[in-house]
Amino acid sequence: QVQLVESGGGSVQAGGSLRLSCAAAGGAISRYAMTWFRQAPGKEREFVAAINWSGGSTDYADSVKGRFTISRDNAKNVVYLQMTSLKPEDTAVYYCAAKYYVGNYYARPGRFEIDTWGQGTQVTVSS
Repeated sequence: QVQLVESGGGSVQAGGSLRLSCAAAGGAISRYAMTWFRQAPGKEREFVAAINWSGGSTDYADSVKGRFTISRDNAKNVVYLQMTSLKPEDTAVYYCAAKYYVGNYYARPGRFEIDTWGQGTQVTVSS
């Protein structure tokens, strides 16, 4: 089963940018839709963004649309989340996750529908 490791988190001031990376080992991510979730203290884990297996289709939560960009490099087995115009409310632990779909089917996954999670990386945005 594929294993996921996130990196790139850190502390940044509001309006700044960060790029998160998710490296996979033990299998190819090319067969998975890849997603990012986040969890703030005291809140449930929530969907942030997803990209289908080929990279041809993306999906974003309304709260990050226009500010975050998800991308993937299947040859390198890596997924990215470019975050710009960061806000204090973006502060959370960000998790990379893989979800298998048959063929080109896609539906926004709930947090209980994920096949594999990474360990998370902290993002802190100060005002």
